[in-house]
Amino acid sequence: MNNCGVKTEERLEYRQLLDEFLLGCKTEEKIGMEYERIPVYKADNSVVPYEGVYGICEVLREFAKKDNWDYILDDNNIIGLKKLHDTITLEPGCQFELSIEPQDTVKELKKRIEEIDTNLQPILKEFEIKLINAGVSPKTTYKNIKLIPKRRYHLMANYLWGILSDVMMRETAGIQVGIDFKSEEDAMRKFRLANLMIPFTTAMYANSNIRGNVDTGYKSFRALAWLNTDNERCGFALDFNKNMCFKDYVNLLLETPMIFINRNEKCLSMNGRLTFKQFMEKGFEGFEATIEDWKLHSNLYFPEIRLRNFIEIRNHDCVGGGLEYSIPALYRGIMYSKPALEEVEELLGKYTSNEIKELRYNVARSAIHTKLRKHSILAICKELAEISYYTLKTEGKSEEEFLLPLMEMLKRGKCPCELDTFIV
Repeated sequence: MNNCGVKTEERLEYRQLLDEFLLGCKTEEKIGMEYERIPVYKADNSVVPYEGVYGICEVLREFAKKDNWDYILDDNNIIGLKKLHDTITLEPGCQFELSIEPQDTVKELKKRIEEIDTNLQPILKEFEIKLINAGVSPKTTYKNIKLIPKRRYHLMANYLWGILSDVMMRETAGIQVGIDFKSEEDAMRKFRLANLMIPFTTAMYANSNIRGNVDTGYKSFRALAWLNTDNERCGFALDFNKNMCFKDYVNLLLETPMIFINRNEKCLSMNGRLTFKQFMEKGFEGFEATIEDWKLHSNLYFPEIRLRNFIEIRNHDCVGGGLEYSIPALYRGIMYSKPALEEVEELLGKYTSNEIKELRYNVARSAIHTKLRKHSILAICKELAEISYYTLKTEGKSEEEFLLPLMEMLKRGKCPCELDTFIV
């Protein structure tokens, strides 16, 4: 309290920033999944807008009534739904994101997603809408996709720089996986390995070659869009040295420019004028930094592997046809097995960070056909899938079955966008 009896903000300490990550250490290892799809009208494959009688807002409204979901609101606009620990949210261009509570197995994730989809289908059918499994909108480009009425998205759109930032925000859809860690050492080991795996898993799931009804020449235009969006907060979070710790990640975030803060239910634009470190030291327009500001700032940082109270792996195009469940299965088989971790570390540890960084750029165009040290990366992709497969098989839970579509596709020497039928 100050002298007038008004509650004041307590000064944020460095230790509190670090604690946000330390508190993520868990005894159990679950698997999480965020599944983004692009809603299009069946008649012409154009992206469904937020507004209108047949818009996504009305779909959410109807589904909430039918299946007893609660609204997520922003300025009285429906921007998503929640039910217990599951959420349905909208990305900036109306991409439909289903976020499932972390589960022990991929089977449980699949069961919950299919339950929600089954209940949602009659409404989508009524609205003549389908949710497509593609990494980028195949027909409608960002100039014809309005941002949804969520305040933070408008601030982000005004701030994020890069020649394809609008494409990233409004056109793309991906699948993200959440991995748990038991300790700081375990977290940073998995974080490092996930970063090494980025170009290979991006290549495996490349599924966004068609944009604006034409073949772009890139197997993953989504990956290209991220490569050309605000490299101060996108891309790699850290290089791959074995001595990384939470402090390294915290210090990186401290030096990252801020986009906005929330006060009194309003977003106050900072537009990159201060880093978080400067905000902690100087404040902003009379406001002191709080732990909620730190959480928001951390969430507005978009590396392909993001550290939270879990490890968020974000670099996959949206896929379907059963391939969607191979993504969490792939990581579950590798990240939760000490022998598998060691095997993948040995497989990828021979490559330098510069080689991995260059490969990230090359796989956007050529996916699994990209060469590394004069050899196609297809063989490495196959080996990653096989390591995970045999790890899961030894568990005896039949989780390895989710990797069969991926392994069959790689056996044919193809990535998703090259399959005989476009996966929707």
